[in-house]
Amino acid sequence: MIVTVGNTKGGVGKTTLALQIAITRALAGRDVWLVDGDRQGTATAAIAARAEAGRQPGIACAQYPDGPTLRGQVQQQRDKWQDIIIDAGGRDSTALRAALVLSDVLLVPFAPRSFDVWALDDMAALVDEARSVRDGLRAYAVMNQADPGEHSADNAEAAAAVAEVAQFGYLKTPLRRRKAFSNASGAGLAVSEMAPRDAKAVAEIDNLVSLLFNIQRIV
Repeated sequence: MIVTVGNTKGGVGKTTLALQIAITRALAGRDVWLVDGDRQGTATAAIAARAEAGRQPGIACAQYPDGPTLRGQVQQQRDKWQDIIIDAGGRDSTALRAALVLSDVLLVPFAPRSFDVWALDDMAALVDEARSVRDGLRAYAVMNQADPGEHSADNAEAAAAVAEVAQFGYLKTPLRRRKAFSNASGAGLAVSEMAPRDAKAVAEIDNLVSLLFNIQRIV
């Protein structure tokens, strides 16, 4: 499966989420390729830190911020991997557009802030464009950096607004603001590899990964 984690809005934890998904799948025994489509190369740097620390399993990672190069490389190598996770840059880039045409699933993280919710209109337009040239793209939005409270008004309002965007299925598996996510990702680790272990963070990413990879249709 090819999964793109992307949003034209920056600062929504896109790279952190792509890293967590890729490493979690690798820990489950999958052959995973992480493609860094961002010129900043944050995902590439995190995987390099993982390799330098000697952590296993190793994660294959390549950086292709240029759309035509990303498209060509993924098309050429897609059959070598069970899962390909593409971390697309936080803007409307050629890499993001190429990734959308290649992907089986688009995962759009958003934070419970009004600007983040409004920005989903831009992503919705890109999804429509991708679907005009490729059938079968499934697009989902997930709340990232959610407020910690179980009954947060901001979380509820953002979820309700996003659920109205027809191009996306809304995943009811929010990931809350937790230091474990940023600390683990910066070291190229899954939250399940961190000590001390944040059980709530582990459960949140496990729930999201299970939902993404184990069901064909989300209602």
